[in-house]
Amino acid sequence: MTFVQVIDCKTSRTDELNSLMDAWIDATQGKRTATHSIVGQDRVDATHVVEIVEFPSYEEAQKNSRLPETDRIFQEMVALCDGEPSFTDLDVVRDEQLNKIAVRSFFDDVINARNIDAMDAMCTADYRDHDPSLSSYDVGLEQAKAENRQIVEALEPEATIESLTAEGDMVCARLSFKGRHVGAYQGMEPTGRQVSGTGQATFRCEGGKLAEGWWNVDDLGLMQQLGAIGS
Repeated sequence: MTFVQVIDCKTSRTDELNSLMDAWIDATQGKRTATHSIVGQDRVDATHVVEIVEFPSYEEAQKNSRLPETDRIFQEMVALCDGEPSFTDLDVVRDEQLNKIAVRSFFDDVINARNIDAMDAMCTADYRDHDPSLSSYDVGLEQAKAENRQIVEALEPEATIESLTAEGDMVCARLSFKGRHVGAYQGMEPTGRQVSGTGQATFRCEGGKLAEGWWNVDDLGLMQQLGAIGS
């Protein structure tokens, strides 16, 4: 079970504290068991600092605590704080990465369910799409909707997310797809041919919505399957 430790302290020496955290990262390279760390500063009280550190399990956190580098850095941290830091140990019982949910919903609702208008609710008003297969590499929401509608009506694609990775406000999806050419596509009348392929899409999220997307799909393989170019 994932384990999280919350370290709460008061200090007016936040720059020195940040430098100390950098020193701990360098000193424990290849040894530490922590997988993620976030440091936050109270907007109301700038001396109030909270660090949240994630570990694969409580047992792994204990291994990390026993590192001599961790103990040394902790003693230096206490010296920078106004009083002893407090610790809260948490077993994670629920962990939802909301940006990943938004991206998964895009493929489920917009692509697979062919509900293009669902983009209105899941994308920001100033959404930008970057896709070399569209009329321009940089299009806004309405143009993206119009061209995506043409694609799903022409190819009836069904996308499968093979992997989904999130970091900060970015989510990257590795995908595969299959479909059938049932409508006009890139100037070609429907052939009825089955198509399949792979692709990758990266999204930037804002407030739980998609704000920007970058697409790379095997367009060459698709056109070969449609008979537009030789294999």
